[in-house]
Amino acid sequence: MDNEDIQIGQVFTRRKVIQLFGAGFFVGTEHPPSSELSHAKSLPVCMMRPQQTEGPFFADVKLERSDIRVDPDTKSVSSGLPIEIKIQAMQVDKNQSVPLTGARVDLWHCDLDGRYSGFRNQGEDLRNEKFLRGYQFTSDTGLVKFMTIYPGRYPGRTVHVHLKISTIDKDDRIFEFTTQLYFDDNITDQVYSTNAYRHLKSRRIRNLNDWIFRRYGGKQLMLDLSPSDSGYLATFPIGLQLPDAN
Repeated sequence: MDNEDIQIGQVFTRRKVIQLFGAGFFVGTEHPPSSELSHAKSLPVCMMRPQQTEGPFFADVKLERSDIRVDPDTKSVSSGLPIEIKIQAMQVDKNQSVPLTGARVDLWHCDLDGRYSGFRNQGEDLRNEKFLRGYQFTSDTGLVKFMTIYPGRYPGRTVHVHLKISTIDKDDRIFEFTTQLYFDDNITDQVYSTNAYRHLKSRRIRNLNDWIFRRYGGKQLMLDLSPSDSGYLATFPIGLQLPDAN
């Protein structure tokens, strides 16, 4: 199933999602306009980011957890280089930002061999598996942390992970921000030269050859990577602006 329009999961169906929020503009189509960041002002604490297509394969598997490497049913652990991803979410209002607390943050991506759990893909039926996906709620400081692996290569795409942030305002309106996060090609080259990833090194699509990255603000969606004791630490600060009530 290679459907780029996966339906929103059950957690978001309590009320219809009526608007999106993102880099200071309304989004009425699948992709943001090319000028999505042209009017965003510099902020000392957080950064405006462009939205991107949800892509395959979002699923609400009801897994609130930090370590998404383990399949909760089979107990198998996805192989690959460990990477901790920290998302720092801030709410922007009148050029000031405060932590976005209690927001749900979903993270999901493919495994070492380009497979997504929860769906039929890569010639396999993985509908009963739940590896490499989960969600958390942001803390009082707007922070969530996920322990996962450095993603493998999904056919036709550069290396990426999927991110969805959702929150509900006092009027019970649901807002979502959906995008994809990317990795420095040079670091990916180093990771893919290790034994576990060596079979992925050839014929890999790089960031600037990926049409979604290139056309929809991929340079503003790069993870900040640094080595850790076991693999890498990735950070991603983001500023989100909720539309005013009508």
